[in-house]
Amino acid sequence: MKKIYLMVISFLLVGLVFTGCGDKPTNETKQSAAPVKQEAKQVAKKETKKVVWKLAMTWPSTLTPLASPTHNLAKMVSDMTDGNFKIELHGKEKHKAALGILDFVKNKQYEIGHSGSYYWKGKDINTIWFTTVPFGMTMKEQYSWFYYGDGMKYMNKVYDRFGILNFPGGNTGVQMGGWFKKEIKTADDLKGIKMRIPGLAGEVMAKLGVSVTNIPAGELYTSLDRGTIDALEWVGPGMDIKMGFHKVAPYYYTGWHEPASEMQFMVNKKAFEKLPKAYQNILITAMKASASDMYYENFHASSEAWAKMKTEFPDIKVKSFPQPVMQKMKDATTEVFNKYASENKLFKEIYINQQAYIKKARAWSKMGEYGYIQTTDSLK
Repeated sequence: MKKIYLMVISFLLVGLVFTGCGDKPTNETKQSAAPVKQEAKQVAKKETKKVVWKLAMTWPSTLTPLASPTHNLAKMVSDMTDGNFKIELHGKEKHKAALGILDFVKNKQYEIGHSGSYYWKGKDINTIWFTTVPFGMTMKEQYSWFYYGDGMKYMNKVYDRFGILNFPGGNTGVQMGGWFKKEIKTADDLKGIKMRIPGLAGEVMAKLGVSVTNIPAGELYTSLDRGTIDALEWVGPGMDIKMGFHKVAPYYYTGWHEPASEMQFMVNKKAFEKLPKAYQNILITAMKASASDMYYENFHASSEAWAKMKTEFPDIKVKSFPQPVMQKMKDATTEVFNKYASENKLFKEIYINQQAYIKKARAWSKMGEYGYIQTTDSLK
């Protein structure tokens, strides 16, 4: 396992050399790739400083796949430094403050945190852009915006006021639109229903007459079963199956509100600057590798879970909201965005930037992978 990590880190560290300043590889840097790879394998051995960090996460430390990036990060950092740089993991069962992670890291109670950027909407509305937004980017489009567009630039700009360095921390991919007890045929069917759906999507649904509520995760199944709520959104089959929603709500709607839900690693800036340069590079690279792995873990889990769900509960009906309903959702989303954009210049700037990137990226998304699936899926 350590050999595999060494290979991953080696190649990613080469990537940092090529792209750390935004420059494309030249012939000179390409020629130097081999010795750099070898040097990357030895970099941790040259640095022997003992460092122990603490990481606080929003979720229980055993909740996969959300917590998985933290475990992978800690192992990779330790392996790459021969145990000299260790990260202790504290789930919400330890610190008891699921939504206190930003303040923990800001105040250096923890050097690093793992959470979701849109949880800090009340502190700065611009944090939402680094998780996902309704009718926003797919996972691939969003990661491209982060690393090759202006995403990381805006991420650093927003989090700098907190003394925090922010990094992508793992993605669920597109989330399902939710479990409903009744079919939604028109926008009128949404009026008056009670639904658990947080964030901007909750604001959108409220505009359509939904009674939006937020209920602790441990009470969701009982609330849905007993009719306290009529619908809820969670994540996707891989995580939903653990909650049992498919046993009490027969309509499972496809997504619109969280097309690429990104977790985040928040690092205290001063703590990071105190690290040896070798450890800084290893930490950044391990965060990138562990974030990437979460998507594949969740994709696999959802594939397995959906196969099990549809076999054991064949009456589940997978639905997409009718186009007129989706259009009303999109119009309401635009209203919400325009309201925030009129109040916040940076929000407007990021909104325009992201929409411009989507316009270019979506053409390739449809032509490429979506086109492949559409044209080959029905073949025998």
